[in-house]
Amino acid sequence: MEENSSFSIKHWNEDDRPREKLLLKGRIALSDAELIAILIGSGNRNESAVSLSQRILGAVGNNLNELGRCSIVDLMKFKGIGEAKAICIVAALELGRRRRAGAALEKQKITSSTSVFEFLQPIIGELPHEEFWILYLNNSNKVLKCVQLSKGGITGTIVDVRLAFKEALQLGAVGIIMAHNHPSGTLKPSQADIQLTKKLKLAGDSLDIKVLDHLIITEKSYFSFADENIL
Repeated sequence: MEENSSFSIKHWNEDDRPREKLLLKGRIALSDAELIAILIGSGNRNESAVSLSQRILGAVGNNLNELGRCSIVDLMKFKGIGEAKAICIVAALELGRRRRAGAALEKQKITSSTSVFEFLQPIIGELPHEEFWILYLNNSNKVLKCVQLSKGGITGTIVDVRLAFKEALQLGAVGIIMAHNHPSGTLKPSQADIQLTKKLKLAGDSLDIKVLDHLIITEKSYFSFADENIL
C-alpha cells in the first residue's frame, strides 16, 4: 500500500497539521515541506507526510527550482509517492512557474539586460532542453510579442533567420532581442552562438531592424552580448 491511514493528516497532533496551521496562521507560516505535505495528504507506513516531504526536498538540496525539474517518474521513486501524488506536486510547481511568468509578462518595457532576464527566466531558465526566443520591440522598447523560434535538445537548437525577421516585419518591430537557455548552466557563448548572433545582426541591419542584444539564460544568471560589447 502507498499510505497508512494512521499517518493521515487527521490523525496527527494538532501542532503538526499543516492544513490547520495554514488556516490558523496563514500560508507564510508554513515551511516548504508542510506545503508539499498538504499536496500529498499522507506519507507512508514509516513517516508522516511532512517527513516524507522533507526527505524529497533534501534529495534536491531543498531547492524548489530543482524539485520543479523532477518528472512524475522521478517523484514516484520515493516510497509513499504514487502517480496521483506525483502529479499533484508537478502540477503545483508548474502553477507557481506560470504565476511567475505571468508577472514577468506584465512588465513589458525592456530597460536593460536584467529586465530581459527577469522577463524570460521564468519561461526558459529551468528547462532541461534548449529553446531560442525572440522579443519583438517597438520604438518605446515595449514588447510587442514574445516568440519561441525553435526548440532543441540538451546541446542546441536550430534557428531560421527568415522566420525571425518575417515576424518582425509583420509586427512592425523596430528592434529585437534574442535569448536562449543553456541547460548545462554555463554562461560562456559557444562559437555557434557567436556566429548566429552575427548572422542575425547582419540580417537586421539590411532590414533596418536593430538587434539590441542576445542573452544566454540559466536558472540563476545570464550572459549579455551587448553588456560584454561583443554584439
